[in-house]
Amino acid sequence: FPLSCVVQNYAWGKVGLDSEVAKLVLGGDPQSVIEDSKPYAELWMGAHPKGDALIKDNRISQRTLGQWIADYPGCLGSKVKDTFQGQLPFLFKVLSVNTALSIQAHPNRELAAKLHAEFPEHYPDNNHKPEMAIALTQFEGLCGFRPVEEIITFLKVVPEFHALVGNEAADELQSSVGNPGRTSLALKKCFSRMMNCEKKVFVDQLNMLVKRVSEEAAAGKDTLGSNGELLLRLHSQYPGDIGCFSIYFLNRIVLEPGEAMFLGANEPHAYLSGDCIECMACSDNTVRAGLTPKYIDVNTLCEMLNYSPAPVSAKIFPSIQDPSDPCVYLYDPPVPDFTVMRIQIAPSVKQYTVSSLDCAGILLVVQGEASASSAAAFADIMLRRGSVLFISANESVSLQVTSSTGMTMFRACCLL
Repeated sequence: FPLSCVVQNYAWGKVGLDSEVAKLVLGGDPQSVIEDSKPYAELWMGAHPKGDALIKDNRISQRTLGQWIADYPGCLGSKVKDTFQGQLPFLFKVLSVNTALSIQAHPNRELAAKLHAEFPEHYPDNNHKPEMAIALTQFEGLCGFRPVEEIITFLKVVPEFHALVGNEAADELQSSVGNPGRTSLALKKCFSRMMNCEKKVFVDQLNMLVKRVSEEAAAGKDTLGSNGELLLRLHSQYPGDIGCFSIYFLNRIVLEPGEAMFLGANEPHAYLSGDCIECMACSDNTVRAGLTPKYIDVNTLCEMLNYSPAPVSAKIFPSIQDPSDPCVYLYDPPVPDFTVMRIQIAPSVKQYTVSSLDCAGILLVVQGEASASSAAAFADIMLRRGSVLFISANESVSLQVTSSTGMTMFRACCLL
């Protein structure tokens, strides 16, 4: 059955019809009103209590997807139902990012349980939150620690950054090269020193750095060596924020449409700009590190992070063409909670079956039009850009493709 999904209007979202979220909402329901000045940040497709999708079928008495799953847990498929206690294990989203989201990491299950028990006001549940982002437009983010040689170079050419880390930690990092265990410890020391800096110290250093880079840029000099463009952009969005310095520790990654990054537990990351599909385990636990007015739990953060430096190329998560269906590309991360499929139907194909799986799934149409029928649906459902469909376990959907340009769809599911 079709779903009407919840929009989150967070301040960082793209505004009006610049937002992919807004465009999908309008495509899925031409009656909806998009306000020009309002941010449309996230579309939540799932049964999370903070954004439970409405069922768009008046013959079904349950109002939301969460209520339906609670009444008919068998729709999840027996394995998923048993493994995840009758809950849909993932939340599927579209994000439209205009200004940077906070630098953050998500705890593993063990740490999540501990944090939730100790600080339930900051950590609302006891689940882990691995997540995957798949670019819809060019998508920019920070992800994981840079190769250590790059960090050492920034410590040399950005004196303000060096001042926050300090000589001792910087020297340790330099002398650890070639010994991964020592490098991780030295990196942790460097990052912790910066994060624990007195506010006045880092604000002064940041102002000096911003002034210097602005003057260099104005004089037409190349500021690439100090990551100048990104620094000035983040500083304009979050003036005086420690997160501005994290660009010297973390990889900047630019994904082209269809490329993905997977963010496992304890991986520091931030989304900077662009539109993406995101899928995650159903949790709201976030440990923040900067670019945010919200609570920063510095000690928890510095203790938990994965201090393994790696190049950008190692952060791009590959999709694999399904051997049994050439239209399907699988993004299958190393966690049980979710898998995403990109379904790309060529313009020449007019009939296509969305195959049945032994788990429930959510299907989003990003491009194209079709008439959909299934044994479970009472009548054909018209699918177009922005349509969202809940598909129960062991249910297939037959499509009559009506658009001349083919179709692009994303399907989230849980392949145990």
